[in-house]
Amino acid sequence: MRRLTLDDLYGFAVPSDPALRPDGGAVAYTLTTADRESDANRSEVWLAAPGAEPRRLAEGSAPRWSPDGRTLAFLRPVDGVPQLHLLPMDGGEPMRLTSAPLGAGPAVWSPDGAAIAYAGPVGPGDGGPPDPHAPVVAERLDYKADGAGLLRGVTAHVFVVDVASGQTRRLTEGDFHAGEPSWRPDGTRLAFVASMDAERDLRPEAGVYEVPAAGGPPERLTGPELLCAGAWWLGDRLVVAAQKGEPVGHVRLFTLGPGGAAEVETGLDRNVMLGHPGYPGANPAVHQGDLLFCARDRGLTRLYRAPAHTLVPGDVSVAGASVAAGKAAYVAATPRSPGEVFLLDLAGSAPERLTRHAPADIDPYVPVGRTFTAPDGTEVEGFVLRDESVTEPGPLLLDVHGGPHNAWAPVLDGFHLYHQVLAARGWTVLTLNPRASDGYGEAFYTATAGAWGLADAQDFLAAVDDLVAAGIADRERLAVTGYSYGGYMTCWLTGTTGRFKAAIAGGAVTDLAGLAGTSDLGMLIKTYECAGDLAAQSPITHAGEVTAPTLLLHGEDDDRCPIGQAEQWFAALRERRVPVRLVRYPGASHLFILNGRPSHRYDYNERIIAWLEQWISGGSPS
Repeated sequence: MRRLTLDDLYGFAVPSDPALRPDGGAVAYTLTTADRESDANRSEVWLAAPGAEPRRLAEGSAPRWSPDGRTLAFLRPVDGVPQLHLLPMDGGEPMRLTSAPLGAGPAVWSPDGAAIAYAGPVGPGDGGPPDPHAPVVAERLDYKADGAGLLRGVTAHVFVVDVASGQTRRLTEGDFHAGEPSWRPDGTRLAFVASMDAERDLRPEAGVYEVPAAGGPPERLTGPELLCAGAWWLGDRLVVAAQKGEPVGHVRLFTLGPGGAAEVETGLDRNVMLGHPGYPGANPAVHQGDLLFCARDRGLTRLYRAPAHTLVPGDVSVAGASVAAGKAAYVAATPRSPGEVFLLDLAGSAPERLTRHAPADIDPYVPVGRTFTAPDGTEVEGFVLRDESVTEPGPLLLDVHGGPHNAWAPVLDGFHLYHQVLAARGWTVLTLNPRASDGYGEAFYTATAGAWGLADAQDFLAAVDDLVAAGIADRERLAVTGYSYGGYMTCWLTGTTGRFKAAIAGGAVTDLAGLAGTSDLGMLIKTYECAGDLAAQSPITHAGEVTAPTLLLHGEDDDRCPIGQAEQWFAALRERRVPVRLVRYPGASHLFILNGRPSHRYDYNERIIAWLEQWISGGSPS
């Protein structure tokens, strides 16, 4: 057995997006690997079944079964854009179905299997690619999006493709983005989520709409009281995930009927997780009339049957689920793997593990849960990763998650491999879920609204003090890092306390007033997350007090936390002769540490280790 290294970034194969065959007998899923030679992330469609070795089906992603289970639709890139393909499961090669100019979205099969709906991008005018050299004219704030950059008039709309002929018709049009559609059980209409308000950039809103499958104007089904994130026809119920009123607090589930929206009683004070990069979860499903959904609990995303029945207990975190024939297929991270495919009989038997994609020879360090108490009496949970055979106080790295409404979990983290490398070198890594983290109730979730830095910093300092007092951490060898909100908190802590001897801020936020006018979510952050005195909550206000040598790691094309945030901090520290280094990753968006170039992700991990060894462990400057 061996400890993990950074090279395991190229060794991990991580499944996602499971699709259970309608008869419950097999699971198709996407398997993603990092290819060193091409410096790209490779996606393939695989198949797993009980009693059989998983096998590769095709290059591509997002597999979706036809209602009869005989055909698998999936996305495969053609000339750089994803197109729908069909794979006959009784033999034969994949057949291309769509030729959308800007690509298609994941397949949504009609109930009779004769058609596929999808939400896909269209350009202005004829729907083709916009001119990349034309001037960009903006009249609203939503003219760009992280990962896509300047939108240049590109919107997302609903299409329906006839499976037999490949003929495609567009069902929606206009200046809005339509979400993934869901077929009404009789196949006559499709539901989707969209925001069509002319001032949606200033006042967030999104409703559920239905459009006739044969064509016609969309009809809005929800009122302004719900800020909708998704809608699905599950049997004879239209289930909606939404926030109530303003975009703060938990996402909840509702059913729509003649009397309007009725909230589903989940029995939990927890946030429903639909699944996004860095935020594991899955769309809701139904089994024998019961609603199945994902929600975060104490850092772990769990699969529940309403009300409040946990289907997948233990230290596993669910990241994708599919239900059919009385079974549930799901992908989950475990303490020894960043992700495997499991099959669960909903009648009550234990889950069966269908894949073993994690290297069999690894022996990872496992995070151990620990509770800390802040000075105001608030309890916060954290996870301590270290070599338990080390008995003397050693160097400590505090790592702050992003969000702030995210959470660390006690499972193997394939993205932050520097945690494992540092633990093997005698470090303790503390990952803390401070107030505003997800999985501890709505009051905890909203506890930092209008008080970033002011309400949450005490949680981190109390936890560090506890580990120093316990003889685990050496108070003279403390370091802090984090990404996004974690980068914000890294700068805040080094500007308001001298306890940390080194800092690494990734995708940082340093000036909230500047962020409000430059981030793709700037107005949302300004109005709802940090409502109030932005200067009082901005690390740049305290830049003159920083003494910790600081490494700044930032994506060049980050539209969530634009690189100017890092540039400001870099200039402020350099002017005062504080040791500082700025590393810019060309072409990288905000999420590059999760899905960017493998070489960038490797470099990110490697630079963190080198910076800590230079300034904490006494290594040679690099």
